Amino acid sequence: MRKTIFGFAAVCACGAAEAQSSVTLYGVIDTNIEYVNKVGEVPRSTNNFNSGQGQKVFRENAGGYSGSRWGLRGTEDLGGGLKAVFVLEGGFNSDTGTMQQGGRVFGRQAFVGLGSRMGQITVGRQYHSLFSTIANFIPARYATQYEPTALIVGPNFREDNTVKYTGAFGPLTASAHWSFGVGTSLPQVSPTIPAAGGTGEVPGQFRRDTGYGAGLNYVIGPVGFGIGYDQWNPTIGTGNGTFRKAAVMANYAFNSTAKVMGGYRWGQNKAPDGTLLLRDDFYWIGGQYQATANIDFTLEYNYQNVKSIGGSSNFANPWQIALIADYRISKRTDIYLTTAYSRNAGLTLDSAANNYASSLALGNSYTLASGQTSMFGAAMGIRHVF
Repeated sequence: MRKTIFGFAAVCACGAAEAQSSVTLYGVIDTNIEYVNKVGEVPRSTNNFNSGQGQKVFRENAGGYSGSRWGLRGTEDLGGGLKAVFVLEGGFNSDTGTMQQGGRVFGRQAFVGLGSRMGQITVGRQYHSLFSTIANFIPARYATQYEPTALIVGPNFREDNTVKYTGAFGPLTASAHWSFGVGTSLPQVSPTIPAAGGTGEVPGQFRRDTGYGAGLNYVIGPVGFGIGYDQWNPTIGTGNGTFRKAAVMANYAFNSTAKVMGGYRWGQNKAPDGTLLLRDDFYWIGGQYQATANIDFTLEYNYQNVKSIGGSSNFANPWQIALIADYRISKRTDIYLTTAYSRNAGLTLDSAANNYASSLALGNSYTLASGQTSMFGAAMGIRHVF
């Protein structure tokens, strides 16, 4: 249950008038037991970019259906239709008690802003516009376990030093953002794909590690449409690359229990000198079905058409199919089974084409072992929302 504290007073030392406000403590604890086959190591220079021999893995994970997290969110009524807002949210490993996102206390989100009838402007660490736009059009809703989030929207989907606008106008929702320094770093995982990213905000280097994008959602009756764009300019060597993504998407609700959705994402990554590092097309389709009041299913199929990677077109196109079955014991507690099968890449479609970003971020390898062409994984877990 979310714990809400009401009636905080905005009172200065000289005795200013009180303003109505609220602060909410919330979170999710999600832990599961998982089996995965044919698991290798993330390729690096230390292992000569060789993922090694495949292994079967049995392990306990934090975050399967949702990433384990805790946070604070609050609002204050400033009068005249204006309000102050903030969110502080940190991810943690429920299996070990350690912090995620590189040990950041509030690594998932940390922002403050102002909102009115015209929209909301927030500043701080937050999700970029393409991530927010696709959220309602992706069947698994970015479920942590096997969702190829970093491949769909980029490993920079959370960005530091960001100014973001979000506005809702009837059936239309619009968002746009600018990051002065994204704060995402990708190591070298292939001889032909260099390390990228950094902290940004360096004097005299305005473009360094910046990012920007925008998105639009439009929902009318049972039909929804979306379009979004994202650009990240990561440091590569002594210059800045240009990583671009654009997507279109749609969904259709047959009734209150069944919905189908799908989309297409175009991607292009270039080095500072214009050399093409990656060109790919990504497609997804699937649906959500609520079988009973307590049971629902999610099915999602993903396909990546890798046209060029590191100057080569000799790359087998990865695909993955995933199924989630969820049973709600109560309003706040559920148990779930999630499974996935991938070809030509590891689960979450981790490969050199996304710099193995999911494996590196999760701390659990889904790298496909050397000489293997498929991977299967399954996990059963419990999730509690408070």
